[in-house]
Amino acid sequence: MRKFLSLLLTMAMVLSLAVTVNAAAPKEDITILHTNDVHCDYEKYAKVATLHKSADLLVDAGDHVQGDVIGTLSKGEYIVDIMNYLKYDAAVPGNHEFDYGMDQFLHIAKDLAKYPYLSANFTGKDGKPYFDAYKIFEVKGVKVAFVGICTPETFTKSTPTYFQDANGNYIYGFCEGNNGADLYKAVQKAIDAAKAAGADYVIGLGHLGIDEQSSPWMSKEVIANTTGFDAFIDGHSHSTFSETIKDKSGKEVVFEQTGTKLANVGKIIIKADGTITHENVDLNTVEPDAEAAAYIQTITDKFDALQKQVVAKTSVELTINGADGKRAVRNAETNLGDLCADAYRILLGADIAFVNGGGVRDNIKVGDITYGDIIKVHPFGNEACLVEVTGQQIKDALELGSAAYPGESGGFLQVSGLTYTINADIPSSVVKNDKSEFVKVDGAYRVSDIMVGGQPLDVNKTYTLASHNYMLKDAGDGYTMFGTKNVKLLKDGVMIDNQVLINYIVEKLGGVVGEQYAAPQGRITIKTAASDVPTNESDKVIAGRDTTVTEGDTYTVVAGDCLWNIAYKLYGTGTLYTKLAEANKLADPYIIYIGQILTVPAK
Repeated sequence: MRKFLSLLLTMAMVLSLAVTVNAAAPKEDITILHTNDVHCDYEKYAKVATLHKSADLLVDAGDHVQGDVIGTLSKGEYIVDIMNYLKYDAAVPGNHEFDYGMDQFLHIAKDLAKYPYLSANFTGKDGKPYFDAYKIFEVKGVKVAFVGICTPETFTKSTPTYFQDANGNYIYGFCEGNNGADLYKAVQKAIDAAKAAGADYVIGLGHLGIDEQSSPWMSKEVIANTTGFDAFIDGHSHSTFSETIKDKSGKEVVFEQTGTKLANVGKIIIKADGTITHENVDLNTVEPDAEAAAYIQTITDKFDALQKQVVAKTSVELTINGADGKRAVRNAETNLGDLCADAYRILLGADIAFVNGGGVRDNIKVGDITYGDIIKVHPFGNEACLVEVTGQQIKDALELGSAAYPGESGGFLQVSGLTYTINADIPSSVVKNDKSEFVKVDGAYRVSDIMVGGQPLDVNKTYTLASHNYMLKDAGDGYTMFGTKNVKLLKDGVMIDNQVLINYIVEKLGGVVGEQYAAPQGRITIKTAASDVPTNESDKVIAGRDTTVTEGDTYTVVAGDCLWNIAYKLYGTGTLYTKLAEANKLADPYIIYIGQILTVPAK
């Protein structure tokens, strides 16, 4: 009986991975492989080559040319060389395909790639689709069409000025209007056109994602508002799933995404009986193809010497992750975020510095820091800038950065020169336009207790702010309270982002990142209804203790501390952090480290 039940369960699982479609059946099984969000993890392409030997079609759902040294140094061209070698059949532009500028992407798409880029909704200067909306492949007696779809979030998740003319007017578009309706209409038009051209099967090739903050342009929303897809290959949110989802008519559509950095390769099979099966193949189980590996090595040799050059050292791990090992830099403070923000503020002599969490991309291990390590952290090549802004602009920027919390946002702000609290129990009231750009705050602010240099933020005062051109000049990540029309530019294009980090470590830290950056320094506090109960080590040290300070007291620094919050706990106000600095002979940026014993002067 148990064997019979086990057999039934196995059959049910197999059937759950198969979808029946009303279309012509191929003469033999058709195998379609797909990748997404590779982000330059290029050596694993040799394993994709192994799988491709037994497949019919290979496509990519975007974000392949950016994310590591190989992309930065070649402006994406080496990745395209590898994709050409593997004979990709089609790709959709992800938001990061545009990161090296519009001219460079169009050069890649028109002159270098031997596969077509598809998009039903990326429109050119004339308002018409720039690329073909779909492409049909004739395979084993049937016609399979791929419809390309780009995320309208590209406006803010690449660089907005790349899509504008010299006067700041948008001349490229992504059918972003009418709360998603324009996108759904463009996609439906492409599906209908593909079917009219004879397609037996229509597969969406989208860079849209399933993150709620991507609404109304999530892949599942596009599927729910269209009919005609047999399968949908997704990207953008770095999610891993292989399932089915209902379209507007109630039909089940195969729905897949493979994660990121080639953790998996998606596999869709159109069976000879007309059904469609689907799975994600773990590349850890696949051996690399020797010939492909040899070719990829020739690419590595072109830039390897430069990326291995040692530029500094670190005695602590610098991370974008939280204590649980999961990425945190897009919704919480991290020690690497602190380091990057300090680099901008100190080198440019600013009151405050912001670094967007999406611009801090990778960890740095203990030991030598190479040029390649630095580029992995800052692969975009943004240029450092210094501007003058008001306190109100600072407050609005912090509010926008925290709007998605507890969800992730590439615009979440790592900071230097200020501290602030996010009140997570207050819902975000940030209003955005149809390009996901900041319009206003229409309600209570989530951010509070904003302190600049130990003093409360004055919304009417002007401050100097350091960051990069992406945020301060181009209003990237939707920061339209900045942009060239809204800031006074004091320093422009001082140096590229990775050089800012190198110079700070070498010139200001003596070439070694030490214990002062062993943990986040307590610049960002998350407040919830339950946060009155001590949860971090520094709160536990203070909780229940008589905080009356007398001459000769000492304090041992623990994880999460910074001078401001130590002063707040000892004296009841963070503004007295300067007393601690003076007593311990600490100079700006007042760096402290875990285990350090501070002299505590009387209040």
